[in-house]
Amino acid sequence: MSRTQGNARIREHALSTSVLVIGTGGSGLRAAIEVAESGVDVIAVGKRQKDDAHTSLAAGGINAALATMDPEDSWQQHAADTIKESYDLANPRTVEIVTQGAEQGIADLERYGMDFAKEDDGRISQRFFGAHTWRRTAFAGDYTGLEIQRALIHRSAELDIPILDTVYITKLLTADGRIFGAYGFDLVDGTRYRIHADAVILAAGGHNRIWRRTSSRRDENTGDSFRLAVEAGGRLRDAELVQFHPSGILEPENAAGTLVSEAARGEGGILRNALGERFMERYDPERMELSTRDRVALAAYTEIAEGRGTENGGVWLDVSHLPRETIMSRLPRVYQTLMETQMLDITKDPIEIAPTAHYSMGGVWVDPVDHSTDVEGLWAIGEASSGLHGANRLGGNSLIELLVFGRIIGQSAIAYSDELEAQVRSQESLAEARAEIDDLLASDGAENVRALQREVRNLMTEHAGVVRDEAGLLAGLEKLAAIEARMADVGIHPDIAGYSDLAHAFDLRSSVLAARATLESALERRETRGCHNRSDYPELDPELTVNLVWSPETGVVRETIPAVDPEVAALMHSGEISVEGKLVE
Repeated sequence: MSRTQGNARIREHALSTSVLVIGTGGSGLRAAIEVAESGVDVIAVGKRQKDDAHTSLAAGGINAALATMDPEDSWQQHAADTIKESYDLANPRTVEIVTQGAEQGIADLERYGMDFAKEDDGRISQRFFGAHTWRRTAFAGDYTGLEIQRALIHRSAELDIPILDTVYITKLLTADGRIFGAYGFDLVDGTRYRIHADAVILAAGGHNRIWRRTSSRRDENTGDSFRLAVEAGGRLRDAELVQFHPSGILEPENAAGTLVSEAARGEGGILRNALGERFMERYDPERMELSTRDRVALAAYTEIAEGRGTENGGVWLDVSHLPRETIMSRLPRVYQTLMETQMLDITKDPIEIAPTAHYSMGGVWVDPVDHSTDVEGLWAIGEASSGLHGANRLGGNSLIELLVFGRIIGQSAIAYSDELEAQVRSQESLAEARAEIDDLLASDGAENVRALQREVRNLMTEHAGVVRDEAGLLAGLEKLAAIEARMADVGIHPDIAGYSDLAHAFDLRSSVLAARATLESALERRETRGCHNRSDYPELDPELTVNLVWSPETGVVRETIPAVDPEVAALMHSGEISVEGKLVE
């Protein structure tokens, strides 16, 4: 259909489905598959191509206590390791559901055609990953996420799931506090989409692109899920808890933050400052470069902050002393990445790196059991959601989370749809969604949305990076308020290449909301715990063993965390994990 605005006719597609999934990475596709396999209508939409989803970047592996390598392993021990690594901020019920459902998640992937690495006798291979008591990380080379995404795409194709690859969702449609669909536009030709749905599953990622150096690519993880949920009436939880990876490259600017795999340290890479000192001796003399991710990131940050960094604000990671054969066989992706981005031969020269924002451990507030949100008919999954990771993510848990909760959320959304007695609508909500786009397209101000995005990223890097303090966080909020004021004067200019400028404007809105939630929550967490370092509060505060829940109306509110099951709690303190000779994360 089309409608008239002034003298122009605007194309608008009207679609209807039982379940709408926003996001076509691993989380979104797994949920969509569950719905489709149950014989229920589902549509999945994404703002980037499904075969280039963020999930495809995950390298290390996926966790499940299969006990194929270590018969002593159990879901209870997996749960204990997860909660311990979260610094007691993970929701115990969510953790139990993921660790109990992990084996089924792996079986589902195999059913979809996933080819895991196997032992000679056919068992799925499992390896150690950071802070795991036993070997429980299944994998496919160093491209596990890519293989998972391929398997999910293959199964989606078998089920004929409609997937719209270039649709940008701008607003969730609600009536009387209940979801009835979503509104958006095509990134190529600007065609509007009005999608009516009984239930909506939000799987549009996290917010780590709001830092200057990040492992996310351009135009992904800009906080879209956070804004969509909050504007519909949802809340955010633990927005301040962001994992920083120690080794992101600095140049070129369009690739800043691209990860150098921790395998580079695992294979014997050495970290040095600009003075040539092997600085990990100061921070973890026993484990050195094999120390934990958060400790290495903090060490590199400290070296740079105290003036021992490179001119570009980094440190050196050197693998050039390793045999060339080792580098080419064990670190091929690292070698290829540096050749493609910098024409740097890592067999001869060191790599300039710095800590980079890597993973949103908080996200939209969800129920621990079915991941429903505060908004009736809305669910969130994956990096868009919260509850599993706490203040430090156990390596390999993010991929299994989407397999387990994709199945649960799909079933929950189906049940909700089946029980509806009437489908609500709101012309007012629809008019607001249309007006948001119309007003932006009509804007011709002096402010450039990409320049404002960069300012958000700069202020978050400066004031809410690896180490925070009250003065810096307050200064960040002051700068953010100035950016918010300037957003009223942006200019949007679609061109023959498409509507990316309009998308950037909505990305900016998402980034600003996510930044405010992060800064205000970080200000409230007056302690140092896991990934959250407060230089003015260097100790862990037992009184802050709580989740911080944020909304524009309430600000930051403390939420009590349920007690851990006694059996799991006992395993959390059953003995330290041996890390001799192992990369801890």
